[in-house]
Amino acid sequence: MAETYPTPRFGAPRESKSPVNPGSGLVRMLDIVTASHARAVGFMVLCALLLFLPGFFTIPPVDRDEARFAQATKQMVESGDYVDIRFQEDVRYKKPIGIYWLQSAAVEAASALKLPKAELRIWVYRVPSLIGAIGAVLMTYWAALGFVTRRAAVLAALLMCASVLLGVEARLAKTDAMLLFCVVAAMGAMARAYLSWQRAEDETHPPWSWPAIFWTALAVGILIKGPLILMFAGLTIVALAILDRDASWLWKLRPLWGLMWMLVLVLPWFVAIFWRAGDAFFADSVGGDMLSKLGAQESHGAPPGLYLALFWITFWPGAPLAAMAAPAVWRARREPGAQFLLAWLIPSWIVFEAVLTKLPHYVLPLYPAIAILTVGALERRVLSRSWLMRGSAWWFAIPAAASVIAVVGAVILTRQPAFVAWPFIAASLIFGLFAWWLYDNNRAERSLLNALVAALMLAVTVYGIVLPSLTPLFPSIEIARALRNVTCVGPKAAAAGYHEPSLVFLTGTQTLLTDGSGAADFLRQGSCRFALIEQRSERSFVQRAEAIGLRYKVGTRIDGYNFSQGRAISISIFRSEGTE
Repeated sequence: MAETYPTPRFGAPRESKSPVNPGSGLVRMLDIVTASHARAVGFMVLCALLLFLPGFFTIPPVDRDEARFAQATKQMVESGDYVDIRFQEDVRYKKPIGIYWLQSAAVEAASALKLPKAELRIWVYRVPSLIGAIGAVLMTYWAALGFVTRRAAVLAALLMCASVLLGVEARLAKTDAMLLFCVVAAMGAMARAYLSWQRAEDETHPPWSWPAIFWTALAVGILIKGPLILMFAGLTIVALAILDRDASWLWKLRPLWGLMWMLVLVLPWFVAIFWRAGDAFFADSVGGDMLSKLGAQESHGAPPGLYLALFWITFWPGAPLAAMAAPAVWRARREPGAQFLLAWLIPSWIVFEAVLTKLPHYVLPLYPAIAILTVGALERRVLSRSWLMRGSAWWFAIPAAASVIAVVGAVILTRQPAFVAWPFIAASLIFGLFAWWLYDNNRAERSLLNALVAALMLAVTVYGIVLPSLTPLFPSIEIARALRNVTCVGPKAAAAGYHEPSLVFLTGTQTLLTDGSGAADFLRQGSCRFALIEQRSERSFVQRAEAIGLRYKVGTRIDGYNFSQGRAISISIFRSEGTE
């Protein structure tokens, strides 16, 4: 934080009486890659790919949000209608158009490159999330450069890159990784305007680059996930205005021109969807989505404090270091750099804790502020030497617990102990153990780098090896494979009891979601038709089939686990043999 205040209030750095040379291969590598911006950017992109790609291509569609987004995009590509958003015949107006456009572009590009069946490959729909996650890592680096040195900025970006929550979102075809990219870009531009004002730099000719980035990021963020990005920016501005009793720095962001530019980018689609659907979009997105979260109508209600409890897992491996940085950050709270980051973090965090509906990814756009605050304390070597140091054991505890859960889960679900993952499990445990044992205030950087390698090994274990092998968790894949192997041309399917969005995505938009009776009627209507009957719906299917004289044949039976409903399931595939 030395660049933002003449006397940083983190306190004077503490020197060890007998300094230990923290040199190691990892530290020397960091010395090399931070010698220039180009090297730093290349290194961060490489780390992001290593951390995000395991499992990216091999994990099947995940119910339910990812599959819904992908299916709505697939229908957009199939129909050529890039204004309306639908899942089968139902409108899907909870989120704006942005992510669907990006996913559609990915599908169209893959098809143009002659990728076979591009529209059925879920990883194609995940490409915007991957780009958003990598962009968020680079934007964290860029934002951090306004507060700390290049070396610390790289560490802040790596903390985000290795965080469990961003690793999950980078592998899901949803909005949150791209939203994070937009939020960090906007907040980085805002930070530069604010810190420039605090330093009393040139007030007459502020650069246009900051406003251009800020207002463009806001516009894209609105198209991705509605007005949520305005909350992050707005609460930060209000908090800073209250603390400084002055908000004149906002003029550096050219608000009049910026607002007009944002409206130019945002309004065309909103006008188009209003012309198409009237006020239905606004009623669903504001009333059906936003207000339902305030009232916990989405069945994800939880008491305040949940995000703080989840933080120790979702921000691992950065969480232990963040705890050790907290006392120094609090001492520095009136220093302009720390004040801006805390204004970014605390008001929005309080809002999320107060809102009844809670999902882990809601607080993801606040994690870059924590990462920058953490490396600011690390850079000044003022991390806590109190009992908080015991938290370094968390660097070993998470790989140990995750490895046990992964292996036990593989044994329970597949009867296989996932031997291929064991070398990576061992490496994760070793590096996590080194991070814990080597930690002290003078070797915090070395410990952190070891923890980052442990995170990489854990990502390969969990995402790259174990999750793709847990086929019972993804019964839609087996159903789609069974339908592809039938002898007739153009099979049609109806599903009773098992109505997961991934089934529609993999078996076709025309797949009928019905009950047992409806599935029997569906089979009666023609040849090359199949009924996918979940065990609890078999009785009604059989009764209706007998009532209408339907003769049928039982084919494949697929056993699995419906993670969305939290129960084991068994699905039988029936085929008509005519009527009596």
